[in-house]
Formats: sequence, C-alpha cells, structure tokens
Amino acid sequence: MQVHNDINNLPLFINPAVTIGTFDGVHTGHMQIIQQLKKEAKENNGESVIITFDPHPRMVINSSSTSKSPIKLLNTLSEKTELLGRHNVDHLVIVPFTLEFSNLSAEEYLYDFLVSKFHPKTIIIGYDHRFGKGRQGDYKLMEAYQEKYNYTVKEIPEHVLHHITISSTKIRHALNDGDVNTANEFLGYEYFFEGKIVEGNKLGRTLGFPTANIAISDENKLVPGNGIYVASVKIKSNESEPGFEFSSSHNGMMSIGVRPTIGGSNVVIEVNILDFDKDIYNKIIRVYVKKYLREEVKFNGLEELKIQMEKDKINTLQFLSNSK
Repeated sequence: MQVHNDINNLPLFINPAVTIGTFDGVHTGHMQIIQQLKKEAKENNGESVIITFDPHPRMVINSSSTSKSPIKLLNTLSEKTELLGRHNVDHLVIVPFTLEFSNLSAEEYLYDFLVSKFHPKTIIIGYDHRFGKGRQGDYKLMEAYQEKYNYTVKEIPEHVLHHITISSTKIRHALNDGDVNTANEFLGYEYFFEGKIVEGNKLGRTLGFPTANIAISDENKLVPGNGIYVASVKIKSNESEPGFEFSSSHNGMMSIGVRPTIGGSNVVIEVNILDFDKDIYNKIIRVYVKKYLREEVKFNGLEELKIQMEKDKINTLQFLSNSK
C-alpha cells in the first residue's frame, strides 16, 4: 500500500475506485467497504484508494465548542495506516483536515478536491455521507454530477453503515467498561496502544512484581477502563530509526487505575512483564489487551495487595495456557 501525505503531489491513479472515511478502528464493519472498494477497482482494472483525514474532523470542528467532549480514538494515524496496509489496498491518501478545508462548499469539495485531485472512476460513499460547508453535499449531489465529471457513484447500504456505527460505538463502550471480549470481537484483532516506559515509584519491585510504567504516546488514544488485565507486550528495538521493528511478544498483566491502596489520584498504566528482567526505560512499548481480570480495589495494606497480585498472576497464566 502506498501512503500519500501531500494532496498537491498525488500520482495519476489508474481508474481509481475511491472511498472516503475516518476508518477509526479499521474494524470488522469496515471490511465490507474495503472489500467492495477492491472489487470495484478490480472490475475496472484500476486501483483502490482510501481517503482519510488527519486530525479527525470532529477534533477540528468541535475545537471551538466548549459543549463537545473530546473524542477518543481507537487508532492513532500510524496505527490506522498499519491496519489498512494489512488489507491490500493500493493507496491511502491522508488529507490534512483544517477549518479552511471544512469551509469548502459542496461543489468545491466535489470538483476542486475529489475530481481534480483523484479523477475517480468510481466513488463509494454511504447513503448518509455529507460533505462541504454546512454538510450541504450528499449522495444525490454526487449522483447529479456523474455524467459531467465522468465517474460512477455507488452507495454503501444503510444496514452496512449502521453496522459500522454500532461497531465503533460498541467497541468504545466495551473498552471503557473493560469488556475486552466484545471489543476484540468487533475489531477483529486485539486492541492495542503504545507508550514510552517511564520511571515510577518502583512499588511493584518491592512487592516482587516489577512493572513498566507507560506514558501513553497519543493523548487522543482511547485507554481501556480502570482494572486489571491480561496483556502481551512488544518492545520497539530502536525508536530513533524509521521503520524500526518490534520485539517478539512477552506476556504480562496490566493495571490501569489510580492505585487506591497507596492513596493515588492520577491514572497510571503499569505492566508486569512475566519472566522479564531487562532495562527498558525510555523504550517504546506496544500493549495488546487480551482479557479483563478484575476491577481495581483498595486493599488494607501492601501485604494484602501482594496476595491478590499472586492470584492475578495465577489467573493470567491459566488464561494464557487455555488460549494457546
């Protein structure tokens, strides 16, 4: 998959089948659109092109509104790019979303942006897709210009879009509620996030469970709800070089929460990596969330906490053994 970041320097796509969307999560619902996109491209001996935006349009449009809560994303841009790359799409075009771009009229969006820059053979959009200032443009407007601009517009059915919307909503709610099984089922893969290993208070080490404290890489990324989880981690080998690789996977148990037993108030993400004793401070780590074990609890002292952590480890190992 070729990734294009400069919309003023795009190649001449071959009979492109084009679709537009945020594709947050790149989940099982999105697969129906991607499959249709690739099918249309193949039938026209052309190329499949996904157009997405960065930052997320809602972040830009809602930035001036105090009543709108910030959206938490299932994927960062790099994660979305990685996930889309797994599905043999020919091109991904990342369009900078600005207030100026959002103020294009529907006709300007259609011709100056979509037609002039992509020369689409086929455009695949949802029945409820809106574009241009004030969301004036829709499927009917695109349909009206088909002959003039020499493309065919095809509609994503309502039931498919409904499934995508429901999937995204369910994934977010499930992750907030610790329902990892539901989230991963809708995603089609294990939910993951990345961050840098930073120094903590080393309490875990005194309890016999040294933990890697994670500073999340992107504040807009959704972090699962507080609780104790089974997780696996991969460590990036050299974060100073582009295209650096992850290590092999290591199993562990993760805590997300305020650590009430020691009177904490800020949410901390910690992972105890099983059978691992290397120094990984300042390394980038990717965490895959596998299972929710239990809620965060305030214990009567550190000894009681240590006893529970021993039980958590047993339950973690049992889950990992059963899931092989």
